[in-house]
Amino acid sequence: MSSLRGGFTTGTCAAAAAKAATMLLLGVPAPSEVEVILPDGTRERFPIIQAERSKGTATAAVRKDAGDDPDVTHGMLVAASASWLEGDAVLLVAGDGVGTVTKQGLSVSPGEPAINPVPRRMIQTEVRQVTARGVRIVLSIPGGKEMAKKTFNPRLGVVGGLSILGTTGRVRPYSCPALRESLQCVLKVAVAGGVVAPVFVPGHYGERAARKHFRVVPEQVVEVGNEWGFMLDCIADYDLAGLLVLGHPGKLAKLAAGQWDTHSSRSENAVPIVAGLGEQLLKRTLPESQTVEGLFAALPLPDRQRLAEPLAGQVRQAIVQRIGGRLEVAVALVNMQAELLGGDGDFGQWR
Repeated sequence: MSSLRGGFTTGTCAAAAAKAATMLLLGVPAPSEVEVILPDGTRERFPIIQAERSKGTATAAVRKDAGDDPDVTHGMLVAASASWLEGDAVLLVAGDGVGTVTKQGLSVSPGEPAINPVPRRMIQTEVRQVTARGVRIVLSIPGGKEMAKKTFNPRLGVVGGLSILGTTGRVRPYSCPALRESLQCVLKVAVAGGVVAPVFVPGHYGERAARKHFRVVPEQVVEVGNEWGFMLDCIADYDLAGLLVLGHPGKLAKLAAGQWDTHSSRSENAVPIVAGLGEQLLKRTLPESQTVEGLFAALPLPDRQRLAEPLAGQVRQAIVQRIGGRLEVAVALVNMQAELLGGDGDFGQWR
């Protein structure tokens, strides 16, 4: 059984802070902690770090504890300021460090604060535990604007800060489902924005290479990390015209070998795959190298292309088979200097 410690989402922290702030606004003495009901019906108590009231506004904050999960928001304050509102609504507003949605495709409409549906319900529920009056809740995460640059938010069109997230209220350490949900959101937003020929890349360097060699807009480029099998399966949900896969042969060669999770701890080294194909094609033993990058660098320029193009072809065929031939696929291989080594398929849609 895992010994990793779980934690709580920004949504849960926001609900706790909103409840404490509303209690203060109502005139209740500053609570040292508040109880929050999680979506599964369980209850948890959260210490209140800051609590103050002045001029018709009350503010409280909770410190985010993500447990042992490598969450960028771990240790940050999630604060809520409450003030009375005409009527009986609970109005949620994005304050400092909380983002605003600007693109279609997410579960929150453009123009709304980036607070997902479950956290919205949790916040409203906790406020309603305190009062039936109308309340304006301004949520803030100090430092969130800078921290958001390390998340998927810029790609999702969430500007100005972090998102208030969570579906269960809890954070499970090293959550693969959470990563996959984020990747799927990136693709969903791209398609909602009119993208019909996305470009899948492993990471940032692949994005730079895509912009260098092809005519693409930022929304087209989807960083899939190591989740190639999952993301290729996801495209079945959309009516696309084509798919360009671009990356380093040290990653993409693994796809040709049927390794759809390319993380180094869950897949084999690509050097034997590439070296074996190279020796077969070039009819000689290749220079020894610990990396695919080194292997290509040791080859004369014409031989790099003679190896890269058939390798790209094998990757393309594996992808076409995986997706059932539903759309046109092209594959481009680049080195660490973002130089094009070779490719396979029709690149017309991206030229």
